[in-house]
Amino acid sequence: MTTDDEPELEHEAAELVRPYVITNGRDLLDDSDFSLITLVTMHTEPPRTNPLDPEKLRLLELCSGGFLSIAEIAGHTRLPVGVVKILVSDLAREGYLYSRAPIPSAQLVDRQILEEVLNGLQARFG
Repeated sequence: MTTDDEPELEHEAAELVRPYVITNGRDLLDDSDFSLITLVTMHTEPPRTNPLDPEKLRLLELCSGGFLSIAEIAGHTRLPVGVVKILVSDLAREGYLYSRAPIPSAQLVDRQILEEVLNGLQARFG
């Protein structure tokens, strides 16, 4: 006897197995390699090697338009961030992707220094 709930249970089970299958059973990477804001793009001349998995091809397609963060890639692909980090690591190691740390935000300048510069300019140039 079957119920209407069985297809839903099969779908949920498939989603639980999928990340394990995509990463070939590998565990999450050290967070120091790729953070959520690490920027990734495709190399201008990617290598011509063996065929890639569909998930890796999707990542290359996304990254071909310019820099995307790991979080953005995970959002577009609807894959867990840990899985995206593993796939990006593989593609970077194979020479398909280039990653760089995000540009740090500017440091705030001390207001007192700015006021002294302004006062000096006003005293010199009126």
